[in-house]
Amino acid sequence: MRKTRVRESIFCALVACLLTSINSCKPKMEENSSEKDSKLKISLAEWSIHRALDSGTLLAENFASIAKNDFGIHAVEYVNGFYTKHAEDEAFWKMMRARADSLEVKSLLMMIDNEGDLGNPDSTERKKAVENHYKWINAAHILGCHSVRVNAFGDGSKDEVKMAMVDALKRLCKYAIKDSINVLIENHGLYSSDGKWIADIMQKVNLPNCGTLPDFGNWCTAVKWGSTQDKKCKEEYDRYQGVSEMLPFARGVSAKSYAFDAQGKETIIDYAKLLKTVKQSNFSGYVGIEYEGSNLSEREGIIATKALVEKVWNE
Repeated sequence: MRKTRVRESIFCALVACLLTSINSCKPKMEENSSEKDSKLKISLAEWSIHRALDSGTLLAENFASIAKNDFGIHAVEYVNGFYTKHAEDEAFWKMMRARADSLEVKSLLMMIDNEGDLGNPDSTERKKAVENHYKWINAAHILGCHSVRVNAFGDGSKDEVKMAMVDALKRLCKYAIKDSINVLIENHGLYSSDGKWIADIMQKVNLPNCGTLPDFGNWCTAVKWGSTQDKKCKEEYDRYQGVSEMLPFARGVSAKSYAFDAQGKETIIDYAKLLKTVKQSNFSGYVGIEYEGSNLSEREGIIATKALVEKVWNE
């Protein structure tokens, strides 16, 4: 009987070790976990202060401090373009991680632009673009991010670019899984602002660390980056349908804002409708503030967006 109990104990221990090993290889899913709750969690997208960063009024290495001390926001989303000279500087990213940790600010994701078209039908150029993204995945890992955001651009037919994206995402996800990093597509213009097209890519890739970052504002399918700020887009995808189509795969939500009226309402985007859609989907990740307008200063725009998101979410 004692030997039987010993064997049972050893078996249970082995099973526990195996489960621990498996779980340690899974990508970070905390930003859209199975433990659903309706509590609002807000982050700040670095693009919201891009004019101040470009002019030197603010410094990108102080981003975590700016988010917390200027806006009371304790989670951040980085943009790679502000750190190009530090891309492969591990010491720099460790310093950034230490600063954020000391402030108790969470680093959520790294937004990657201008590293080549992942949807390029040419396999050689596509491979080069995939490998260009690796350094930013490494930086995101050091920072403690759960995801990187990539673009779905490429010159070719809709089907050609789609299949190229499936191939590129599988490669990127395979590289990122070792560091528990998710790879997310944002609607950012052209084909990528077609919600059904993005959802189909997600289904074809079918990997646990592949997902989406639905943006409230970028739904112009006629131009790169997809801004609908000036209301002049000739081919605009229905933003409410698009967000709904991307939400099942979402690891974050980008609450883009452009302009506000005297009552603090966004004049281009129906925030109440979109945030209701997000809540009803049981999304439990962070809602990222990304002010991109010009009728308010960047500081005023961030404050106005934060106030509107909080008001609408809690109604």
